[in-house]
Amino acid sequence: MHAAISAKVCYFVEVFSPTVVGLARGYHFKNQEARKKALEQEIEQLQARLGEGVDAEKIVKRHIALLHKYNEAKDAAQILIGRLASIKQTTIRQIHEDYGLTDDD
Repeated sequence: MHAAISAKVCYFVEVFSPTVVGLARGYHFKNQEARKKALEQEIEQLQARLGEGVDAEKIVKRHIALLHKYNEAKDAAQILIGRLASIKQTTIRQIHEDYGLTDDD
């Protein structure tokens, strides 16, 4: 229902009021230009933070390598916590509580 009304309104505006259509298109164009300018400024700011000409693929590869190292260290810590729980004949949850570790750790 609304689409049919909207189409009729658009047709009426185009046929009977080309000035309104021109203004609407101009407004849309200005919004696009403002958005484009804002995005270009954001790109410049991000490039300034990263460094000009820095290879994005290189950054991603480094980040992934660091995540692998982190996960390996976390896995090793969990193994040690499990062994400590076994030696103390308690649960891993209790070891976490004893050492103030949260589920996020």
